[in-house]
Amino acid sequence: MSVTAPRLLGLSGSIRKESTNTAILNTLAETLGAKASLTVFPLNDIPLYNSDLEGDALPQPVHALKAAIAASDGLILATPEYNHGMSGVLKNALDWASRPAFASPLKNKPTLLMTSSPGYVGGARAHAQMQETLASALARVVARPQVVIAGVAQKIAGGRLMDEATLKFCMEAIDDLLAEIRLLQRAAAAVR
Repeated sequence: MSVTAPRLLGLSGSIRKESTNTAILNTLAETLGAKASLTVFPLNDIPLYNSDLEGDALPQPVHALKAAIAASDGLILATPEYNHGMSGVLKNALDWASRPAFASPLKNKPTLLMTSSPGYVGGARAHAQMQETLASALARVVARPQVVIAGVAQKIAGGRLMDEATLKFCMEAIDDLLAEIRLLQRAAAAVR
């Protein structure tokens, strides 16, 4: 029996060209090796949420986002903290992805949360908002110590996360995400 590596999907809460959160996700994708694959889905083209556009009128970028979430085994969300919350870009994408209610691609999806900030608390306050949003969408947020990256600007160089201690902590968090994915896969196999 061959086991395929889990497919992870990363969503960065920042769409700026030199985003530290995107740099973190890209570094993690390079570091994972054969353990898992991580694809970063850009949120640049996701329009503002409008329930008039659900169903047959669903914008193509939103359809692509929802399909990518559905095809993944787990999610990694990395966001800056804006005014004690997640970025509007990420919140907007999660609002789209959470539809239809109680049957969205986020339902039961193992999810790891990460925040970063140039400040001392590393975006810790955004975790509460992300946790609440994902709980309402019925996602399975991995229970573990928060991944918060303080002083992020000093930890990124050349578009890569260079701080070894932070990278190690992020990889340990991904190990917890992968353990959650394996647990769900075993449970699903036992039911078959």
